[in-house]
Amino acid sequence: MEERLCSKVACAREAVATLTYDYGDQMAALGPLGPGDDPHAHDLCAQHADRLSVPAGWLVVRHAALRA
Repeated sequence: MEERLCSKVACAREAVATLTYDYGDQMAALGPLGPGDDPHAHDLCAQHADRLSVPAGWLVVRHAALRA
């Protein structure tokens, strides 16, 4: 499997999470690394995922990975 890097400019860290936006509902969803075929999703490293900020009034939904 090919290593995926953070989508942030000048960041070369490995991606661990995927961010998507729902502009109509003013919501951002951050979850485990997605399959990688969505052009509207943004991969983030752990540092950028932890520092995520959204516009005032928006909701952030953070999905945790299920572990067995």
